[in-house]
Parts: sequence; C-alpha cells; structure tokens
Amino acid sequence: MFSSWKGPVILQRMRLKFELRTELSHNLQQLSEKARSTTEFIQRLKGMSDKVTESCIEFERLVTAQCEALIQAIHDRREYLLEAIRMDKDTKIRILKDQQSNCTGKLQQTTGLIQFCIEALKETDSAAFLQVGSMLINRVANTDMTWHQEVTNAAPRVSPIVDLTLDDASVLRAIDNLNFIQMKPPLPPAIIPEDCSAENNSVTVAWQAPSHSFVEGYVLELDDGSGGEFRQEVYCGKETICTVDGLHFNSMYNARVKAFNSAGEGEYSELIGLQTAEVAWFTFDPVLSGGPGSGLIFSKNNATVSVEGWEHRVALGSVGFSRGIHYWEFTIDNYTADTDPAFGVARIDVNRSKMLGKDEKSFAMYIDRQRSWFQHNSVHERRVEGGISTGSTIGVLLDLQRHTLSFLVNGMPQGSVAFRDLYGVFYPAVSINRGVTLTLHTALDAPQMDYF
Repeated sequence: MFSSWKGPVILQRMRLKFELRTELSHNLQQLSEKARSTTEFIQRLKGMSDKVTESCIEFERLVTAQCEALIQAIHDRREYLLEAIRMDKDTKIRILKDQQSNCTGKLQQTTGLIQFCIEALKETDSAAFLQVGSMLINRVANTDMTWHQEVTNAAPRVSPIVDLTLDDASVLRAIDNLNFIQMKPPLPPAIIPEDCSAENNSVTVAWQAPSHSFVEGYVLELDDGSGGEFRQEVYCGKETICTVDGLHFNSMYNARVKAFNSAGEGEYSELIGLQTAEVAWFTFDPVLSGGPGSGLIFSKNNATVSVEGWEHRVALGSVGFSRGIHYWEFTIDNYTADTDPAFGVARIDVNRSKMLGKDEKSFAMYIDRQRSWFQHNSVHERRVEGGISTGSTIGVLLDLQRHTLSFLVNGMPQGSVAFRDLYGVFYPAVSINRGVTLTLHTALDAPQMDYF
C-alpha cells in the first residue's frame, strides 16, 4: 500500500523537474541571445565611437578651412579698401598740387607786375610815364579783381579729412551669428497665392522659404494642364518666384514646389491651380520674324506690319499653339499693288524669305483682288472666288481639337476646311510684299464653322 502511493508522487516530481528544466533552458537560450546581441551592440558602439572621432576630425578640418577662407576674404577685402584709400590720397594730393601750382604761377605773375610798377614809379621822364601809366593802372586793377576771385576767395578743392567710414556692423553681426546648422532636408515651402497669377499663356508662381530650414535651392513642377501627371521640373534655382511661358491656353495648371539642400529634398508644398486665358492675345514677333534684317516694318506695338521690298517676307506671331481652338483676324489697311498676301500658320523653322505655303513648314491661303488658293509645300489647290481690297478682313481659324485650319473673308467662310491632320506647334503667320499693310487682331472668340 505504501509503494502504490509513492509511485505517482515520484512521477509527478519527475514531470515537474522536466518542465522546470525545459523552461530554464528556454530562458537561458533567450538570455544568451540577448547577451550576444548586447555584445554585438557594444562592438557597434565602439565602432561608432571610432567613426565619431574620424567624423569630428574631418569636420574640424572642414571648419578650419572655411574659417581660413573667411579670414582670407577679410584680408583680400582689407587690401581692396586700403588700395581705395591710397588712390583717394593720391587723387587729393594731385589736385592740391595742381591748385598750388596755379596759385604759385599767379603769385609770380603778380609779383612781376608789382616790381615792374615800382620801377615805373621811379621814372623821372613824365612823357615816358604817361605812355605806360594808364596801361599799368588797368593791369593792376584787372589783376586785383582776378586775384580777389581766384586767390582771396579760393578754398582748397579737396578736404584733407577722409569723409568716409567703414561699415563693418553687418559683417560683425554675421560673424556673431556664425554657427552650425542641423543638416536635414528642408521643410515644404509655402505658396503665396496673392503673388501668383496667370496671364495669356503664362503663369507666375511665388513661394516663401520654409522657416527653420537651410535651403540651397527650389524645384518647381507643373502638371500637363489637364489634371494629368506632373511634368519634369520647369525651374530649379534659388529664386522664390518663377514665370513659366509657352503653356496651353484655356488650361488649368497645378503647380507645386519643393526645397532641397545637400542632405536631400524636402516635401512638396500644397498645390495651387492657375488658369490660363481662354483666348489668346498676341502680336507679331519681330525677333521670330527674322530680326532687323528681315525687311519687315512693325508698328502700333507690333500689331501692324508692312514691307518695302517686292520679295515676300514671313511675319510670325509671338505665341505658338499646340492645343485648343484659336481665331484671329487681319485687316487690310493698304492694298495698292497687284500682289498676293498669304495668311495661315507655320512651324517655328519656316523659310521666312518665301511666300507662306511654299515650303513644308507652312499652311496658307493666298489671295488677290478676285480669288484665293490654299497652298502647302508649293502645292496650291481649290480656287475660291472672292478677293480682297483695302478695308477687307481675313479670319484664320486654327482648331487643334479637330486638327484643322479654315479661313474667312469679311466674316464669311472662304471655301471649306483648308487643311486637316495638323499636329504639333503652329505659329500664326502671314507673308507680304510691297504695297500691303496689315493689322493683326487677337483675343477673339472663334466663330461657329461647318467642318465639311
């Protein structure tokens, strides 16, 4: 009976011993892992201590070099300032010597006159004295007057005192504020909405530097004007305002800006949306039209053009279009010659010495007093009756949604659609020669047209 009771107790103790041993082994294993991790961490700390020493030595060298550069800049500036003082001294001494020389010459002339007059007073011959007396009186009177003006009332032409002071307060403040900054990517800049604007097909974005951040420059980005992806940066530099030209008309552009320094780039600012003009305002561009040697004559703020020679010359507008619907007109201010002005659009690299439409870079309608033709790459076709005279109006409709080009004469369509499948960037263009004067009118609403 005793043996039967003792057996289960032994088994229970053995089971408990096994469980305790297993738990202890597990805990020892965990503790051993922590000890190994701690040992590795200590070794890493020792390695970091060495790196801290190396980094500080290198940073000390860099700071020493920067301070020496500042000291050298002070020395260089000191030499510049001292040289300026020496030059000022030499200038003043030269002026004083010139004035001294003039006074000495005047004194010598006056002394000579005095001695001559004293000798004349000793003259016993009355006739001889009478011959020179009046002349001497006049010379003495004139000399006395000029002496009063040039010598008695004269003052040194320069001051012996240096009337300058060295403004070193700002430099001393800068030296007092010279300190270390924490190098980390800058905070986001803040867009200044009241300083942002859109005009014609340009937008201006202004922002404020992030506070408590070291900034080396900014990156400005715009989207595609249709709510799509942001394009690559349109500006990278240190300024806090930027104007971007050559955008699409009637488009909403979202802009954002970020700051950067040697530690990296910061986060983007909040977005700002800027709407470009619905209709285009532009003029002729004398530079794009060939410059001073083109023979074209521009007037009325580059809205009117004429030419003296008989050869056709191409005048281009100041904006290019690649999207949207655009309409502009020309009025014929003068039309006295038997010539064919041409109206249309052109690529930026059009031949400016040929009639518009003579090369593959331009699409045009040329017209005379009775009829018109459409022309591209020297191929002209589809004659349309109806011409122009002084006072007529030519309308040009560029529809880059349908990729077509159409023309109107005096408000009425001149034939059907002139050209189709127009893709890319096109500039308003016209070619004229002697006897024609045109005025360009822009910012006009596009007329409704039948596209047949």
